[in-house]
Amino acid sequence: MLAILKVMRTESEAASGADAAQAAAAVVAAGQAACGAAPSLRDAPDDALDEALRLIARRLADQTLTVLAANADDVQAARAAGLPEAFVDRLRLDPGRVAAMADQLDTLAVIASPPTRAFVRDLPDGLVLQEWRRPVGVIGANFEARPNVVVDVSSQLIKSRNAGVLRTGSSAIRSAATLVDAVVGPAIAAAGLNPAVVQLVRVPGREAATALVRQPRLIPLVILRGSGESTRALAREAALHGVRTLAHADGGAVMYLDQSADVGLALQLIERSLDRLGVCNRLNLLLVQRTCWDEVVPQVLALAEKLQIAVSLPPHQHPLGHEWALAGGAEATITIAPADGPGEAADIANNETSRLAAAIVTADEKAARRFLDVYSGTGSFWNSSPRLLDGYKLLSLPETGINIDVVPGPRGPVTFRDLYLRQYVVVPSDRVAGLPHLER
Repeated sequence: MLAILKVMRTESEAASGADAAQAAAAVVAAGQAACGAAPSLRDAPDDALDEALRLIARRLADQTLTVLAANADDVQAARAAGLPEAFVDRLRLDPGRVAAMADQLDTLAVIASPPTRAFVRDLPDGLVLQEWRRPVGVIGANFEARPNVVVDVSSQLIKSRNAGVLRTGSSAIRSAATLVDAVVGPAIAAAGLNPAVVQLVRVPGREAATALVRQPRLIPLVILRGSGESTRALAREAALHGVRTLAHADGGAVMYLDQSADVGLALQLIERSLDRLGVCNRLNLLLVQRTCWDEVVPQVLALAEKLQIAVSLPPHQHPLGHEWALAGGAEATITIAPADGPGEAADIANNETSRLAAAIVTADEKAARRFLDVYSGTGSFWNSSPRLLDGYKLLSLPETGINIDVVPGPRGPVTFRDLYLRQYVVVPSDRVAGLPHLER
């Protein structure tokens, strides 16, 4: 028996090694293709990039039935595998969602790109210091099984002049491949650019995600999105291999109801913040000031019952910031807890949650200012829904993800404006006029 088990383990390890080798080969091939095509974007005029975005939007409209057919196969397979309904909701496309994807592209196409050259200061000896924006080159993106992210990320890469290697969850590969092959690639080519600038890793499985963060020369920056621990593990793996990441691993928004809150407004904002349960910026933790707990909580419970949302009340059997969007089968849940005032509520949001987003509902300006001053998370809101922490809702721009890292650089919704390298350039002042795109 021991001999049989040893043989089975050896065979399993061999299969795993073969999968890893296949994934690594696929990532390297995609990285090399993207690297070779990257100059097509780097050297293109702005109007060619914007035309590519408009053409992607048009092809989305023209190929809607093709895209929805591929997506229906993915959804059917996900349901057959018993995946949670919140997962299926993120995976599913419909005509409205496809049309929204196209609208976002048209919006992005008319937004001016930041200048590629900017004056910083005069230096001694007749010299001038400039700041130049340069594309990264090739950027990787690993994201959850959400097909719309294929188009969101592709558009951000095109607009920022970066080629890309995309890897999505295995459940969305058919949808993603159709979007790349029938929509994104042909539109890029029709705009006179090299369609190889957007690559999709088509090998399913976790090994492909791991391989993506192990290629610092080909893919020096990787955008990571997805569920908590798996994304954090990829970020650690990337650090070991010298790959930089923009990671979006955790979410879960907070709302605090102050004693002066308009309860009617508060209930409206709670409902708006639970319109989609599988997204990171949905309401996760509701804090209620102790002095109005007995008055407000019964009304919240009635609303939750109407919305078919379960409620976790004190004493809690989980951390206060437990992210329900990632709790398979329990996504339709919120946590309710008391707070002594706006300062303590902000401290709870800072210390018990991912610090993605927090909102205060109050008519008291002093309370609002206290909350906003203490809360240090990525997005802070007064009498509004934390669901607004989204690139398109907040900035009218698609996003690659929401970065909550406590480091300098892009924080909050990451858009094309953030995907660049800063370069300092010193030139003779009498030669500045000959350099293009200089703003002084």
